[in-house]
Amino acid sequence: MDKALDFKFEDEKVSWNTRDLLLYALGVGSKASELSLVYENDAAFAALPTYPVVLNFKGDSSTVVDFFAYASKMSGNVPGLPEMDPGRILHGSQYCEMLKPLPLDSRDDGDVFVMKKRIVGVHENAKGIVVDTESTLCNGSNVYARMFSSTFNVGAKTGTRFSRAVAGPPAAPPVPARDADVVITEQTSKDQAALYRLSGDYNPLHIDPAMAKMAGFKAPILHGLATYGIATRALIVGIGGGDPGAIVAVGARFTSPVSPGDTLSTRIWDLGEVLAFEMKNDSQAGKVVLGMGYARKKRDIPQSKL
Repeated sequence: MDKALDFKFEDEKVSWNTRDLLLYALGVGSKASELSLVYENDAAFAALPTYPVVLNFKGDSSTVVDFFAYASKMSGNVPGLPEMDPGRILHGSQYCEMLKPLPLDSRDDGDVFVMKKRIVGVHENAKGIVVDTESTLCNGSNVYARMFSSTFNVGAKTGTRFSRAVAGPPAAPPVPARDADVVITEQTSKDQAALYRLSGDYNPLHIDPAMAKMAGFKAPILHGLATYGIATRALIVGIGGGDPGAIVAVGARFTSPVSPGDTLSTRIWDLGEVLAFEMKNDSQAGKVVLGMGYARKKRDIPQSKL
């Protein structure tokens, strides 16, 4: 499986506009009163720092994307890896670092934006294969965002128990043995998944009861990346004073599914420039749904906003 390491996919053109940024903000629970997140004419309005993750699904499309066609493209034809079932892919972790502020419209910066992707890690265990992917959002020679994601391909096997990585995100700091500095608790909407999917992740698992049951769930579940975005918004509101540019990197591991309508609590520890966080599901006896949370502040964030 070492042949898969550093395998580069074809560059994919991506695009977005201001409306896409507004829709994503609403999909991760932003309120109408949070003008810096949901109103394009607010002086502080900007893309949320985790918006680039949806471009991996959306690409350059302005309409619904065939999720299974996308998943097949990402899981097939990779040297050294067996064929993988797109219907049995689970998202394990996500990291996104904003290196340059995004324009509100991808057409504003002239050159075409592309997503460059390569495989940076492969790990086989008894239940399947974990694939780590690095994605970079580029415009010409400028890199705007860097992402790392891990997907667990259930049932995929080679029998080698191979495990190696050539790159990855920063290590998350351990959660301190004290009360969190900030706790943001909010109930998700019953329609949260239906709204979030409009940003580009059209996996039917999150909308179709029959598909959810086939995957072993009683009903459609919320996207892991939606809970990740909800936690990011909590970091912005709780630590960044509502400034979407105050947080420049966010990473977490997905540890348990969330149902639309569940109440989630994001617990944040301020460790200086770095933040530790976790998200618990208050509707499921406080079960951790996002663990190993890591975030980094903008260096010049005003002290008054902490």
